[in-house]
Parts: sequence; C-alpha cells; structure tokens
Amino acid sequence: MSITTRRSDAQETEQLPTVAPATKGRRAPKAPKKPTAPAEPKATRASAPKATGRTESLDIGMEPRVDLLPPEVRAERKNRSTRRGFGWGVLAVLLAVVLAIGGAFVYNVAAQARFLGAQLATADLLTQQQKFTGVRDVQKEVALAQAAQRVGASTEIDWKALLDQVGAVQPAGVALDTVAADSASPLAIYQQSPDPLQLARIGTVTTVSSSPTIPDVTAWVRELEKIPGVADVVPSIGALDTTTGQYKVTITLHVDQTRYAKRFEQKGK
Repeated sequence: MSITTRRSDAQETEQLPTVAPATKGRRAPKAPKKPTAPAEPKATRASAPKATGRTESLDIGMEPRVDLLPPEVRAERKNRSTRRGFGWGVLAVLLAVVLAIGGAFVYNVAAQARFLGAQLATADLLTQQQKFTGVRDVQKEVALAQAAQRVGASTEIDWKALLDQVGAVQPAGVALDTVAADSASPLAIYQQSPDPLQLARIGTVTTVSSSPTIPDVTAWVRELEKIPGVADVVPSIGALDTTTGQYKVTITLHVDQTRYAKRFEQKGK
C-alpha cells in the first residue's frame, strides 16, 4: 500500500515507505509503530494560527485509477457533441423554412380568395349595369345633342342686342332705313378683308340711314367704335336724293369673336 502526502501549493508528492504485500504461507513483517506525539493543550490548540495558502491531504486506501484512453477518443467525443449541436441547428433552420413556406402558402390562399371575391363583385356590377342599358343610351343621345347645340351655336351672335346699341348712338334726325347682317358659319371660315390694316372679324353689319342734312360722321363713328365687339367702322355718304331731299349714309361695322352669344357653353369652361 502506498501512502502519499499532497501539497496544493508546491504540487509535490512525498513517497512514504511501502509495505510489501503478504505472500502465501508467510506473514508480512509488522511495520514499526510510530511514536505518538503528546496531545497539545486545548488552549494552545485554539490559539494556534491557521496556515493559509497551503493545504495537505492524505489519501489512504483509495482505488488507483489510470486514464488510458487515447486523445483521439476524447476528440471523437467532442466532435460528436459538436455534430449534435450542428444537427439541432440545421433542424431549427429547416423548421423555420417550413414555417415560412406555410405562411406564404396561407397568404397566397387568402389573396386568391380576395381576388375571387373581387371578380364576383365585378361580375355582379356588370350584371346590374345591364339593367340600365337604356338609360345609358339616352345619356349618350343627350350628350350628343348637347354637343350638336354647342357646335351649331358656336358662331351665333346676339344681333338684337348689337342693333339696339347701334341705334342708341345714331344721331338725331337720322332715320334707319335698312339693316343687313352676315356672320360666320360652323361649317366654313368667315372670309377676312384683304386689307392688312383691318382687324379679324366674324361678322358684318351694314346699315343704310337717311338724313336731311349731312350728319357729323366723325362723331358718329367714334360712338360706334365704343360698342363692345366692334372691330372697325367704315362710313360712306351718298349724294343728295333730289326726289326725297335726303342724304343716304351707309355704315359698315365689322364685329369680332367677343360678340359670340355662347348660349350653350358649359359654365366653368
């Protein structure tokens, strides 16, 4: 039997005398008794300081053990643990992928259901619209008639209002004999004057008046030019009619596009 004394600080081992094992038929010699140290007084034992930083242990009767496993076995065990952890990681990733695929499938099914519902609602609306086909046809006809009105009246001029304004500035003693009006057509462009000094026109008003005396044509023309929409005024005085004793005065007024009535124009446009 081997008795060893271990010191934790110096990591030293002290080999004590060994006793040879007993052989068959022969007794082993007795080991000499060690002298016993006298017991210390209690007071001295209590007051003795404790040793710090150094411990001693004595193992007697322990079963001797020796680790004979090669390092490869320990490495294999460590690798096995690592592979086990890696396997759990791969399993977790696969589980996450499966959950993601499942979620995408559920979302796709829900989207397809919503799409089908929208298609059914659209088909229902189209079916309901078939009930109002006649109303839609009437609406189209009304819109077409309104467009025709706007096109047909696009060159319309309020002649009554214009002639009232012309008569209001007529000099005293001058009698209006005849009035002739001409305007543009929706189907043709109004013919313009070849004189480049005259402004663009969309209509012409020609009046023939009688006067016992020669009127102040200059003042009369100025008043006519103040009428809104009058582009220019061309006066003409004829000779004295000996039969009636009257002078014939011809006034030609050209009007611009501001004289359009625009009766069927939509408001805000």
